[in-house]
Amino acid sequence: MSFSSSVKEELSREITKARHCQLAEIAGIISFAGRVNIEKGCVVLSVYTENVVLAKHYFELLRKAFKVKPELIVKNRNSGHRIYQIVVTEDNDSPKMFEALKWQVENTDGEIRIEEPVNKLLLMKSCCKRAYLRGAFFAAGSITDPGKGYHLEIVSPNEEKAARIISEFEYFGVEVKTVMRKGHVVCYIKEGERISDALNVIGAHTALMELENVRIIKEVRNDVNRRVNCETANINKTVNAAVKQIEDIEYIEAHLGLDSLPIALQETAHKRLENPEATLKELASMLDDNCGKSGLNHRLKKLHSIAEELRSTNGGNNG
Repeated sequence: MSFSSSVKEELSREITKARHCQLAEIAGIISFAGRVNIEKGCVVLSVYTENVVLAKHYFELLRKAFKVKPELIVKNRNSGHRIYQIVVTEDNDSPKMFEALKWQVENTDGEIRIEEPVNKLLLMKSCCKRAYLRGAFFAAGSITDPGKGYHLEIVSPNEEKAARIISEFEYFGVEVKTVMRKGHVVCYIKEGERISDALNVIGAHTALMELENVRIIKEVRNDVNRRVNCETANINKTVNAAVKQIEDIEYIEAHLGLDSLPIALQETAHKRLENPEATLKELASMLDDNCGKSGLNHRLKKLHSIAEELRSTNGGNNG
């Protein structure tokens, strides 16, 4: 099962007891997966989906909210996929539904006029806003496995419905962006933290915890990688500096002799040759006079100056 499917499976396991929230969720589902038409002179409200979880959940919502038993039709496609159609007709109390959902439906000579199915009066309470967004995600939403990336989207058939999605998520402080794709307006969120907030809004708390666990693991892994990269850079810097220091010391030894140096520089030179991988702090602790890291650095700079002066005298010859 995909992560997106598991989120919808989680959402389907609990139906809110408040009827006003049931209506808001039904309106969200119908808004993105519903269709109203005339069949044999009757107004027919249908929801189409390939997701059997949504079909069962919507069926149960209708039963609880309106005490009706809608008709469930299963159609097989040539591709092997099944289409579930949940149908409510005038003979099956659809006028009661239309009134509860605050729809204005006019059936004149077979021509249907109907308002946008999400009336603002249905979304007055924050719990109803959550229910509506839950229904919209159920009907037209998807979310990428957080192990592969962060992406949540709800595909809207028009800008009006997309604007409602954006507005209701913004109520909870969740920013949603849009992009056009194949004639549809895709409302999407890409940031992991905002997706967590969106899952919290629609009530997918188990999925939220799974996503947060993945985020924590990724953050820890990234932090470890940053530290490793930093330590690697420091090691490379230390090694490169030690290599140059040894080159200077060997040049002095070949062209002047280390015995000609002051005692402190002689000791420093010998310790560096004996311990090419030691850091400045480690090297300083090996010296008899415990000159410290700053003092050792000063001595190494002095050795470098001597080597450079010798190279200049020898015409830049490093040999």
